[in-house]
Amino acid sequence: MSVLIVIPARYPSTRYPGKPLVPLRGAGGVSRTLIERSWLAARSVSGADRVVVATDDDRIADAATGFGAEVVMTSDKWRNGTERVAEAHAALGGGYEIVVNLQGDAPLTPHWFVEDLITGLRDAPRAGVATPVLRCDGAALNGFLADRRAGRVGGTTAVFAADRTALYFSKEVVPFTDRAYDDAEMTPVFHHVGVYAYRPDALSAYPDWPVGPLEELEGLEQLRFMENGRKVLCVEVEARGRQFWELNNPADVPRLETMMAEMGLE
Repeated sequence: MSVLIVIPARYPSTRYPGKPLVPLRGAGGVSRTLIERSWLAARSVSGADRVVVATDDDRIADAATGFGAEVVMTSDKWRNGTERVAEAHAALGGGYEIVVNLQGDAPLTPHWFVEDLITGLRDAPRAGVATPVLRCDGAALNGFLADRRAGRVGGTTAVFAADRTALYFSKEVVPFTDRAYDDAEMTPVFHHVGVYAYRPDALSAYPDWPVGPLEELEGLEQLRFMENGRKVLCVEVEARGRQFWELNNPADVPRLETMMAEMGLE
């Protein structure tokens, strides 16, 4: 089953303009841009037939070609990564059985997250889109709650039914829990990992759907599938001791750099 990984990247951002070109210092003082680290994460995925960066910005394109990435230039009209990925897939002539959207703000995404996601979608022939979820330990949940108390948008959380079909995604912490958890204790909260795997028919339909009220309020692109009656499959993945975080705000840079240093990632 042929697999294409697309890394959508844009320069403008309400919360963090120029985010793809932000340098992140890893172990040993090695500095690489966010987009390069995301590309390296994508390249480590077993079973991917092709990895491309999709952007509308020459600065990002120049940086990406500079470190060896294949680049697809896309329109500047797109509102989110899924729309950009849809154009990139079409521009490449289609033909891939699964298209993965590995967003360019998650450089610590372990390769097995994406591999398990691909397997999950492959094993669910009726699903058009799938996304990973990671059960939060107490430390991760406390980090989410601290971000919200400080007025920062941190990670996204997910709730899903017994068949793993998503019920909702939110930038608030859901489901509600008012008890305290020890750092190593598992919690009922799941962190949504910002990666998507699509079947081509679901992906190509997406840009023509209107933005619904939930997507507008939350700023979460996956809600458009749900608001248009398409089910989203949640695939639970395991951290295996690996730390995971996304770059959402400037305050996340030192957090990511500390994690990379602790993991020995150059």
